[in-house]
Amino acid sequence: MHTIFGCFPSFSIPAAAVLLVLSTGAHAQNFPITPVQQATAAQAAQTGVALADLMPNAPDSYVVKPGDTLWAISGMFLKSPWRWPELWGMNMQDIRNPHRIYPGQQLYLDKRSGRAILRMGQAGGGGESISTVRVSPRTRVETLGDASIPTLAPQAIEPFLAEPLIVDELTFSRAPRIVATQEGRVLLSRGDRAYAMGAYAGVAGGKPLLDAKGDPLDYRVFRNAVALKDPTTQEILGYEAKYLGKAELVRGESNIQSPDRDGKLQVEGVPATIDIVASKEEMRVGDRLIPEPPRELRSYVPRAPSSPLSGQIVSVYGNAIVNASENQIVVINRGTSNGVERGHVMAILKDGERLTDKTDAARPNIKLPNERNGLLMVFRTFDRLSYALVLQVTDSVKIGDRFINPN
Repeated sequence: MHTIFGCFPSFSIPAAAVLLVLSTGAHAQNFPITPVQQATAAQAAQTGVALADLMPNAPDSYVVKPGDTLWAISGMFLKSPWRWPELWGMNMQDIRNPHRIYPGQQLYLDKRSGRAILRMGQAGGGGESISTVRVSPRTRVETLGDASIPTLAPQAIEPFLAEPLIVDELTFSRAPRIVATQEGRVLLSRGDRAYAMGAYAGVAGGKPLLDAKGDPLDYRVFRNAVALKDPTTQEILGYEAKYLGKAELVRGESNIQSPDRDGKLQVEGVPATIDIVASKEEMRVGDRLIPEPPRELRSYVPRAPSSPLSGQIVSVYGNAIVNASENQIVVINRGTSNGVERGHVMAILKDGERLTDKTDAARPNIKLPNERNGLLMVFRTFDRLSYALVLQVTDSVKIGDRFINPN
């Protein structure tokens, strides 16, 4: 944020020029546009979008507001928000980059040709009106950040990125652990000091916690690596560790020599000293430490997968949660090895109930058809598992429900 002070003579400039200055002055978002999205947008640019693909209550015009997202605006005009490349393609001449749409810009639908075309400016065919903004001496505050609207509201995902972790069983078993507390405390919370060790006696693979240059000092604390199993095959696909909080390494592990009862020198390990700097839940002896990864600021561009994808929901994230609703997190049984990418949108299918046909004297078992239940978007991937955000849902989502390509 920077502030401009000064006294300037009063003068008038067109509002469009003000928008141009604000738009070009910010750092433009440079998020990727895939060849498939480019081709889809180019097709829409040539033919427009069928009126049947519009939302029944799609507005004739809309002014972009602070806090809007491309997903929300796309859902306002189109029945399927993940088809945002078509929204962009309706007006590629004015919207050069779909990731650079700014508050104050006006969008309106032109349906005169029998197909929908999205335009910018004022509806009514007169082009964009030029209003006047009078600039008088005053203090003005402008942001140095990018003013363009995000593709998806980041607050729905960012808090979650610091929490769960999927690891293999061996990695978790070798992770440094809390071995002792001050004054024999049972539970630890923010502000408490504890002691941890990374080396394991007689076990290969564990590394001491050291505070040497280049070694990590910030750690996340986890507990209970729970097996995540494929709902159908029951194969273990990975282990999800429960996030508890954060710790800072104050002093590394060391060794000292001290005499035993017979006067012989023996080597004793001195645990590392850690301070608990954040706690979501109370911690205790035995909890594990994983180095804090670099912070990632990513764009999650919703899009349909380019090839067929299908699978099942493995778990719902959170304590004692059986069913998921909108804006909750689920784990799916597909990952990077299956071609899953961040931003992939899939349709959720509610698993059809299995029951006995009582209308048939033989009482055969039947399964009701799977019904489409909403949309989810992948935002974090691992080898065989991925985390996804439930974007839309008509009924609760449960473990075992399936997902397929949205189109």
